[in-house]
Amino acid sequence: MKKKSFLFFLMVLLSFGFILAACSGGDEPTEGEETDTAEGEDVTEEGEESAGEPQDGGMITAAMYSAPGGQFNPIFYEDAYEANILDFTHESLVAQDENLEFIPELAHDWEFNDDQTELTYFLEEGVTWHDGEEFTADDVVFTFTSIADPEYVNSGGVRTDYVNKLVGYEEYAAGEADELEGVQSEDDYTVTFTFEEPNVTALYNTSFPIIPEHVFADVAVEDMPENSASINAGEVVGTGPFQLTDMQEGEQYVLEKHEDYWKGEPHLDGIQWQVIDQEIMTGMFENGELDLVKDPGGVPKADIETVEQMDHITMFEQQDLGYQLLGFRHNRGPNDSVTDTDTWEPNEKVQDKQLRQAIAHAINREGIIEGLLYGSGEVLNAPFPEASWAFDPDAVHQYEYSEEKANELLDEAGYEDTNGDGFRENPDGEEFVLNLDYPTGNKVRERSAPVIQENLEAVGLKVDLRNPREAAAHFEELEKNDTDWDMYLAGWSLASGDPDPNGIHGSESAYNYLRWDNEESDQLIQEAMQAPEAFELDYRKEKYSEWAELFSEELPEIPLYSENHVFAHNSSLHGITKKPHTIVDDSHEWWLEQE
Repeated sequence: MKKKSFLFFLMVLLSFGFILAACSGGDEPTEGEETDTAEGEDVTEEGEESAGEPQDGGMITAAMYSAPGGQFNPIFYEDAYEANILDFTHESLVAQDENLEFIPELAHDWEFNDDQTELTYFLEEGVTWHDGEEFTADDVVFTFTSIADPEYVNSGGVRTDYVNKLVGYEEYAAGEADELEGVQSEDDYTVTFTFEEPNVTALYNTSFPIIPEHVFADVAVEDMPENSASINAGEVVGTGPFQLTDMQEGEQYVLEKHEDYWKGEPHLDGIQWQVIDQEIMTGMFENGELDLVKDPGGVPKADIETVEQMDHITMFEQQDLGYQLLGFRHNRGPNDSVTDTDTWEPNEKVQDKQLRQAIAHAINREGIIEGLLYGSGEVLNAPFPEASWAFDPDAVHQYEYSEEKANELLDEAGYEDTNGDGFRENPDGEEFVLNLDYPTGNKVRERSAPVIQENLEAVGLKVDLRNPREAAAHFEELEKNDTDWDMYLAGWSLASGDPDPNGIHGSESAYNYLRWDNEESDQLIQEAMQAPEAFELDYRKEKYSEWAELFSEELPEIPLYSENHVFAHNSSLHGITKKPHTIVDDSHEWWLEQE
């Protein structure tokens, strides 16, 4: 089957669903009405006629509520705040349109072989990196080979899902081969990916941002995270419309236009990202000190009415394709083998699924939504938000808020208060305390932590709510195997390609912060991606329903809620195209109306 017929089918399949975004490795991401515009249209469309032709010049100020961790190499970045920079500096072979169909980016065309095991890209010519060097197929090969490197995971890399289906991955990652057979350059502008089996998500798996070979060729993969080209403003090199030229770490990050950008010189001179407290956002908008607020966080629900009344601000709602969760750390082990399940030892405190089910009943998730999200959210019982084609409410248990049910389950499981202090001991009669760790930055998540503690203590479970860490430090600790964590709060965003839950639930996935090792789960996830059956959407729906039922019974984590994000920008900023998964595509076309 050649490109067009295969792609037509694949796009029909993918246009129904969403997957884990690389950029959100995850920090936050229900179904929501479009308030101002239709998907994919310019959010400033109504004012375009009076605004006239695009104007060149001007610097806009955008806000984020936590500082980036400081890693600006796409293959190693960890948080959504770093992604706020990388979304403007780096690009992939393909992008997605407003219908979530894959469209050309650095590759202008592509084709599959007859059995869908080979995908060949034909690259744009004349694309230059920020330092003036030419972009070629060698950069593509270098990027994916680096992700497959034997030292990649041990160096903090977590994106092996983009390479582990390629021919020769296992051998190369184990250090048993000198090259990654599954990605080869045919010439300067042609590159071929070869997969072990027909790949349902081949376009998504090859959509990772490209890094420059000429910058990192002499840098060992284990040294890349600390290399100056990964962390220093002025040295980070991409092909995107803007480049990171200056920063005051933790406070301000300046992007200046790439004048030789291959799609055309950007209209804006630059974008200045400021790290601010969420609570001063409205004042900055009102005083004209702020032009844009997007994800993560967007406009806080408590501030929507205030911002909506500002005549010079355009506000719009974007469907949130992810969720917040309470995770359990099921296993622990040495830090040098984070995905080697053979080295794991169980965390006995959270092994009892009746305990986890009781916790689900004890948490007033509806109350969190009403009290902290002002009703703008939905309770989840499996990690498929309602917007996903994999969502099946009939497949999961409905863990309604019920202290009575929570107490009943805890009693049955043998958790009893044996000394009259108001807290339950474990079934062996020993003191039982669950640690709860959470990050700063997302105010709703921060405020939900003591609510969860209060809910659990109401049914006799003692919770040690530990001091919160900055988001970057929180996720850095989360990556480690040898911590004493029992429970943690985090967000997980679904990317726009596919709802495959393997990213954080596969036992050997780098993002499996749960350290959950369940053979039946792994088998169902694998079957849902198995060709040729998986090219039928109904088959995949059935498999994901089976997986959701298992998940809902075992509860390796508790999905708390999904919410809608509300974004806002200065009405003088034009050219923003709103898509279901992003508003930053084609940012070279953004322009500022000036007097």
